[in-house]
Amino acid sequence: MKIYRAIVIAVTIWILGVSAFSLSFLVPILENAKLQANLILVFAVVPLVWFGSKIYFLSGNKVKGYWVGLTFFSIAALLDALITVPFLVVPSGGSYLEFYTDPGFWCIGLLFLGVPSLYRHLYVKHNTEFK
Repeated sequence: MKIYRAIVIAVTIWILGVSAFSLSFLVPILENAKLQANLILVFAVVPLVWFGSKIYFLSGNKVKGYWVGLTFFSIAALLDALITVPFLVVPSGGSYLEFYTDPGFWCIGLLFLGVPSLYRHLYVKHNTEFK
């Protein structure tokens, strides 16, 4: 596994995801702003992780998609602990416990694991068999 490549991609995904989450508060569509932000994040994470997986697997790496997704999610969770929670969640009245026990966080985590696995299954595994 090319860990440096995976970390750079994960940090980029995290930056874009947090940006989408934060910017969603500027355009009030739903009455519940937190629900709106979480929905935007879920819809943003899928293409971000898909594209990140595509970039990662361009190198011809044959690692399982699960490990790529686990790396992406681990880096995102670490950055959340170091940046998101203390600077965005705590000032608005939240806590680390509230953030990490939120079912939405774990649903997004499942997307981080599933999307690279699906990408590898659909594109990397089959395309390398025909070369």
